[in-house]
Amino acid sequence: MAMEQEATYRGTVYPWQCDHVGHMNIMWYVGKFDEANWNLFARLGLTPSYLRSSGRGMAAVQQNIAYRRELLAGDIVEIRSHLLEVRDKSIRFRHDMTNAETGEIAATCEITGVHMDRSQRKSAPFADAIREIALHHLADPAEA
Repeated sequence: MAMEQEATYRGTVYPWQCDHVGHMNIMWYVGKFDEANWNLFARLGLTPSYLRSSGRGMAAVQQNIAYRRELLAGDIVEIRSHLLEVRDKSIRFRHDMTNAETGEIAATCEITGVHMDRSQRKSAPFADAIREIALHHLADPAEA
């Protein structure tokens, strides 16, 4: 069963997020992708309350961004996320950032995240309940 294509982030590009040539600066792409991460994680059961109470955390170990189209001040941004792979201690997912008005993909970001024990500062297996939810959210390979 593939994850519903509900947005994991919606926002806008503000003038102060733009660089000297008038495009949204790369630091803001990363920030918006980060906000989408936490919405995706919450859907998988990796909620803030779970992370706090369990002493667990998530850490990005690889992130690859492809910039396709520039975003300008005033553009409306939407990110949809696709869970690509679930392993014992890690997940791999992709965010597609679009200009919500035009539907054009502005950027994509593929991330590998590791589930961590924060006190031991090392990777830890996902709880069975979270792993089960994640497996139900895997993207259909034909759509990924």
